[in-house]
Amino acid sequence: MNKSKIIYMFFGSLMILLTLLITILGILSFNMNHSYYINNQYGDSIKIWGYGIYKHDSYFKVPIFVGSDVTMLVFVVPFLIYALIKVIKEENLENLIRALGVCCLILYYSVSIAFGVTYNKIHLIYIGLVTLSFFGVCLLLAKLHKISILKSNSYSYKTTKPMEIFLLVSGIAVFIAWLPEIIASLVKGTSLSLIEVYTTEITYVLDMGIIGPLMIITFVLIRNKKFMGYILLRMSFLVCVGVGIMLPVQSIFQIISGYPLSVGEIFTKVLIFVFLAGFATYFQFRLKKSTTKLDIITS
Repeated sequence: MNKSKIIYMFFGSLMILLTLLITILGILSFNMNHSYYINNQYGDSIKIWGYGIYKHDSYFKVPIFVGSDVTMLVFVVPFLIYALIKVIKEENLENLIRALGVCCLILYYSVSIAFGVTYNKIHLIYIGLVTLSFFGVCLLLAKLHKISILKSNSYSYKTTKPMEIFLLVSGIAVFIAWLPEIIASLVKGTSLSLIEVYTTEITYVLDMGIIGPLMIITFVLIRNKKFMGYILLRMSFLVCVGVGIMLPVQSIFQIISGYPLSVGEIFTKVLIFVFLAGFATYFQFRLKKSTTKLDIITS
């Protein structure tokens, strides 16, 4: 077994282990019978979950956390295992892109809980998963960047107008989903309506600070026929599919917990992303067909 495969096995195995531990403990915390009220830093009365590793988190947030945990355990972990097996078996372009996509999903998840969940007993495990997924993404990007340099002058790829429109719409969608609430709070001179016991909203930071701009950067790269644009496009499709699965699961747990989702919330914060995930799945399938040709050239 060569050095690269040993590194993949090390990173992948630890990521699987930590993700399993985090998600199982999170799911086991879904008990709605221990809630209580406190006053937050703004003087508002906030309902606290009161059980498990999420016992100090708000009653509104915990169902979202648990929904993420279920999605990671049921969908992402099996996909990670599959991607790990494939990339260890053969280090080709398709397998590297698949591994990059799942690592990016885990990085998004781990950063969200490390910064978004109230400090608890497994905080070091959160940090460990952030470290593994971050450097896993860096490793895979380095491998793919090398391929990008090698192929930039010898291969050109073609994307469709709908794919390019998808990137722009996806980049704008995160701002449509989250920006109105921020603007409203700034105009009113108040905190975010659901800030509760937290100091910020990590989802807003990740989506508007990283995901949205990344979509725009990818659009520019593919318009300029850069091979790295193809790689980031494939990765973006995989991440969009993962988010499209996660949001409905989160909503189900919110409804179970008794939170009344409005029609506006369902549309702007769930259906838009599910709709985009459907397109991402189709476009991913279309681009995957051309990957076979790319692997032949790469090898």
